[in-house]
Amino acid sequence: MTWSIETLRTSSSPMRTIVDPARFALARIKRLVSAIRHRRDVEVLAGFDDRMLADIGLTRTDLHYALSEPFWRDPGHVLVLRAGERRSAPRHRGGQHEARAVPAPSIVPEKATPQPARC
Repeated sequence: MTWSIETLRTSSSPMRTIVDPARFALARIKRLVSAIRHRRDVEVLAGFDDRMLADIGLTRTDLHYALSEPFWRDPGHVLVLRAGERRSAPRHRGGQHEARAVPAPSIVPEKATPQPARC
């Protein structure tokens, strides 16, 4: 007898009681491997200087925060959240409000209107 994926999904056989937990365990293992791989990537980022981190929207504190998560959690997700929070926050520099657009006269000369010809 051949088993297909569809047969295993729809049947209530003892085989399903084995397949479902195995599928769940496999998904967990894939997530763990992905988290470990991303943790290595974050450790590479830790070797960058502060200027390079600022170029990609991160700080050294963000890296320390991400690496302080338990090993089974994805530190990349934490970095994305931290960088996103920073981007969406209003920007205040030195206690001043962010710059606003001020209306100014145009630097483009106005088109001359054609004058009717005189005879």
